Amino acid sequence: MITLYHAFNARSFRPLWALEALGLDYELKMLPFPPRVLAKDYLAINPLGTIPAFIEGETRMTESAAISQYLADRHGQGTLAVPQDDPDYGAYLNWLHFGEATLTFPQTLVLRYRRFEKDRAPQAADDYAKWFLARARAVGPALDKGYVCAGRFTAADISMGYAFMLAGLIGLGDDLPEPAKAYWARLQGEPSYARAQAAQSAAAKAQGVAPGW
Repeated sequence: MITLYHAFNARSFRPLWALEALGLDYELKMLPFPPRVLAKDYLAINPLGTIPAFIEGETRMTESAAISQYLADRHGQGTLAVPQDDPDYGAYLNWLHFGEATLTFPQTLVLRYRRFEKDRAPQAADDYAKWFLARARAVGPALDKGYVCAGRFTAADISMGYAFMLAGLIGLGDDLPEPAKAYWARLQGEPSYARAQAAQSAAAKAQGVAPGW
């Protein structure tokens, strides 16, 4: 059985979305955000206190993009991954990790200093917001193709899509360039996105965890 520890709309939404896209059975354990502060017992699962934590048998993982890649490779049967002999394999890996390392990272600092530690480093929050938006503008041409690689929906789109989802959650959505807005609108039309949203809402309600941050 796959177990995913998840906080509402946190980075762990990536593997949740992948699980739904692949139609896999899993157990979803909801946590308040940030769990390292509000769910101290979670530190026994992930000593870093970060979200997500993913367990399948002896496998333990904590990086959202890596978990998405693992699921696509291990369980996707060619649906979410791009094979190594495909000309777009390099682009697939690049966008898969670009979504986290380049687009999501600066937003986490905006979230921290605008919502959780207000007035501590407002200039840093503003600078990282500009940093993110500049990179979102730079990748605009790649987003016009519908999907970022292989001409179809892959785990790379899940990784990239979450970055634009997060932008909306932290107040940067209106500032996104038009190609990013259009790309994100297309991804929200994927049936697996709606299923992932419904899954986290149902699990939060059943487990008594308040949605949102």
